[in-house]
Amino acid sequence: MLDAFSALGLSEPDGQVYAALVAAPQSTAAELAARCGLTAQQSGKALSRLAQHGMATRAPVERDRYLAVAPDVAIGTLIGHREAELRSARAEMHRLMDAFREASRFTDPARSVEVLTGGEAIAQRLAHLQDTSIQQVRGFDCPPYVQDPVANLTRQRTRLKAGVRYRTVYDREAVAWPGRLENEILIGVQDGEEARVRSTLPMKMILSDLRMAIIPISIGDSVLDAAYVIHPSALLQALDGLFEAEWDRAVPLQAALGTEPGPNEPESDQRKLLGLLAAGLTDESIARSLGWSARTTQRRLQALMRELGATTRFQAGMAARERGWL
Repeated sequence: MLDAFSALGLSEPDGQVYAALVAAPQSTAAELAARCGLTAQQSGKALSRLAQHGMATRAPVERDRYLAVAPDVAIGTLIGHREAELRSARAEMHRLMDAFREASRFTDPARSVEVLTGGEAIAQRLAHLQDTSIQQVRGFDCPPYVQDPVANLTRQRTRLKAGVRYRTVYDREAVAWPGRLENEILIGVQDGEEARVRSTLPMKMILSDLRMAIIPISIGDSVLDAAYVIHPSALLQALDGLFEAEWDRAVPLQAALGTEPGPNEPESDQRKLLGLLAAGLTDESIARSLGWSARTTQRRLQALMRELGATTRFQAGMAARERGWL
């Protein structure tokens, strides 16, 4: 236990006195000194430091006696402080590594590409990429997923509020992923993310400014616990061009506009249906994305086509564009 206290920044006497106080509440400095094999002066100084850390308080009546603050509060606070220090140290490490690679890439081109292994290392680098982005974060989003794709919303919302632009091209299967559209994509767009959809994407990727890209390594339908990190180089410039080309070809996610329809505009469900149709999703994918049954999807699709006076999906898309619905 004393080793654990030391890891949290407490000296050995402080840890001894706190542990003794937990076991013997309302003890005096002299009583704790006897329990811990310390002098009264050492025990008194330890109690003063524990009080400063919020780990001990004086008894309400007998002021020369002390009470220990509950361990889950006292030790939990110390753990929180140490975790904050470690996060700060990790961020500084990443910043220095970025500077190191930038300085060395001219003499060693091999440093332009890095391979990360392990889910924790990849998650840390993805967080660092977003936290250090200045202008924009761009990405290709498509299955399969190693981690829950909904878990990134909080960090994205924070960076959007800081003025960082987010642009994402979603694969149609990403939009059709059960619960994904309602629980993440639409929420992200309401926060300020710009979203478009392509029927297929060449890869998964996240790109920070013109500074770094991360590409998960996949084999077939499986994503390995590894990723490429691309630093400033001709390859990074090529990925920048690839994203912009796919962005230009992608269809805006009209289903995510979230505006109330006017008298001549489609209803909310029709708007979502149109957006997913324009993105190239199949009937089965649309049903999964919107939580509809196959029969409901077919019925609403046929009703929409009748309203647009169309007999094919292509005609429906053209008619919707003429009405300004897309």
